[in-house]
Amino acid sequence: MEFEAAPVRVRVRSFSRSLPMALLIAREAVMNRFRALLHAFDITEQQWRVLRALASSDEVEVTVLAGVTCLLPASLSRILRDIDSRGLIARRTVPDDRRRTLISITADGQALIDAVTPYTDAAYAEIVENLGKSRMDALQRLLKELAETLDALPTPMTPHPDGLDEATRSD
Repeated sequence: MEFEAAPVRVRVRSFSRSLPMALLIAREAVMNRFRALLHAFDITEQQWRVLRALASSDEVEVTVLAGVTCLLPASLSRILRDIDSRGLIARRTVPDDRRRTLISITADGQALIDAVTPYTDAAYAEIVENLGKSRMDALQRLLKELAETLDALPTPMTPHPDGLDEATRSD
């Protein structure tokens, strides 16, 4: 008689102790302080992120902008189209390489940044006031260290399609 093995139940870390979930929850709490004011200026979080990045530089290549803003190229393309149609950015093709596009903020884009910034600064100040400057500084430092530490690690292991890595398979 052949016995069928019961499926192995893998123990999963408590959902409340999941680092990705804790970071998402914290991000949502932070963004809830900014969403309404961005909406009042008819701008999305992602559009604001792009404009903020552009306001910090003269011109930037699209691929670099995608990396700096943590946006997928397809999403960035749509965002750029939307803010370009509003006259908030300018595009120009690199003369020696027509495949490359440089993006810059326009005077209208900078005017929007200037109009929104007092409100975002106030929201940020409220967060710092309630968390405390030293704790905010420590949080910023720890988040930066976390990103740098993880970026320095080798590429994460990719599981085998049947759920077992090569070392534990016994075909």
